[in-house]
Amino acid sequence: MTDHTGDNEHHDSTENPEQDGDTTAVPPPHERHRPWWHWRRLTGSRLRLAVTAGVAGAVAGALLGGAGVAWRAEAGPFADDRACWGALSRDDVAALFDGKTDIETSDVPITTDRIGSEGPSGTCRLTSPRGRRITVEAHRLDTRFGGSGDQWADEFLSARLTPLGGGLLGMASDTRAWLAVPDGCLGRPSRTGVSDGPTVIDMNTGWTVYDDEVDTEARDALARAVVKLVNHYMADQGCAGTIADPVGGMPAPPRFLDEKKDAMCGVEGLPLPAAYQRDGLGGPLVTRGDGPVRTCDRDVLFDHPGLRLMTVEDPRLAVLYDRLSLDGAKEPVKAGEGDGRGFVRDDMGMFQAECQTGQVTFLVRADDADRPGAIRTLLTRYVAAEADRIGCGPLRLTLPEDG
Repeated sequence: MTDHTGDNEHHDSTENPEQDGDTTAVPPPHERHRPWWHWRRLTGSRLRLAVTAGVAGAVAGALLGGAGVAWRAEAGPFADDRACWGALSRDDVAALFDGKTDIETSDVPITTDRIGSEGPSGTCRLTSPRGRRITVEAHRLDTRFGGSGDQWADEFLSARLTPLGGGLLGMASDTRAWLAVPDGCLGRPSRTGVSDGPTVIDMNTGWTVYDDEVDTEARDALARAVVKLVNHYMADQGCAGTIADPVGGMPAPPRFLDEKKDAMCGVEGLPLPAAYQRDGLGGPLVTRGDGPVRTCDRDVLFDHPGLRLMTVEDPRLAVLYDRLSLDGAKEPVKAGEGDGRGFVRDDMGMFQAECQTGQVTFLVRADDADRPGAIRTLLTRYVAAEADRIGCGPLRLTLPEDG
């Protein structure tokens, strides 16, 4: 996250373009680095002052035409503008970029389709001249396997992310953050209600980190920013109340687990299958802190874990797996009358249980189908252990016959 290229801010207390009347002198370095349309570059000498009136109309037209796509901190007449739909101040943006203030922003306004079936959507991009970029998305999570295919779940339900806590449906790391709009404030406003996925705002820094060294300052900056984004969205929708800064209550980031053979992913009574002992997968990373999801990831590559065990405890998020739970009708998993539904196949097993708190999803997923026996064993034992842990048990699965 540290940028060693530097970004020293200079002020012009010593600048005096008229001290010798030389209009051909080379401008000082700090002026040469300003945008061509900066007011000091346009009015820094008698000659430039003379042409200012002639170019003012063209400059104003260019800036007005790009007002939504060319915000730059401390530059031009838009110096006091706020970024990302007006939600973030210059200081908020600087906090995301190690204090740098020369960050450009562009956004697509948050809008809703005519009948509201797809929910709101909008995009904002923050770009540093040093190559860093943060993409902000406002959208409703699709109820097809983890939000939007499995990519959203792979990235934003990763074990590297820490729950925001305080009952918030959201998480953050130093590269990702997301927060759902509360249901009571248009988080799921359609007639179908709880069958919809929640509306979320998420932030993506555009790169992937595979280790467990989470930069807590960067994580906290993303967590604060995503809360401000959701608060601003709610205010625009006429909702009362705001979400408080969550950073003080967030636990420390997770670290690779020193795993015991009889407690895979830290789950007591869940032995590590022999197939995975021989495989030599990397150590597991497990979500730390109470929150909407507990994820155990192994051998992550390009955001995709080689093996994931996940318990989605919050019903607002578990709904994302409703359709998936019906996809395995040919290989159904049962636990008892009315206890839930699920399936098992060579690369995946899942069970969606009806618990006292609502729907809970248990998922075991590998990135290949090379160990079908291990998937079957893990699913039954994982569901039983996790159901007991969260007070949803006993759940004892019955699997279809193998083969």
